[in-house]
Amino acid sequence: MTTTTLTYGTTTVQLPDDLYWSDELEWQPTVQSAERTITGALVIQSATRIAGRPITLQPLEQTDSWFTRQLLETLWAWATVPDCEMLLSYRGITHNVTWRHHEGVVIQATPIVHYRDVVPEDWYSATLRFM
Repeated sequence: MTTTTLTYGTTTVQLPDDLYWSDELEWQPTVQSAERTITGALVIQSATRIAGRPITLQPLEQTDSWFTRQLLETLWAWATVPDCEMLLSYRGITHNVTWRHHEGVVIQATPIVHYRDVVPEDWYSATLRFM
């Protein structure tokens, strides 16, 4: 079994291994535009994308893929770094990733059980948005 890790600089953290790459098969590497000219002719252009594939890692069920608050705080600190480039190892394949800030929230976390006095060992369900 391979482990899921995220590395920033010299620090590597282990992510829950049962995270699900929810948009893995939705991304298309080929893009195309089609426009009509003034005479009505159709001009089609196609190309292959060279970067920007979304990688959304999330639990399949809320009972899966729990994060400690301490791990989430580390990830949150990395998410505050502009142009943060990381290495994601997922299913034995390494991806160069960054946060998808242009889409809004990059870490969405919900406590498994809400406690008034938060401690680093509290458990959360979380979704991480990379590209």
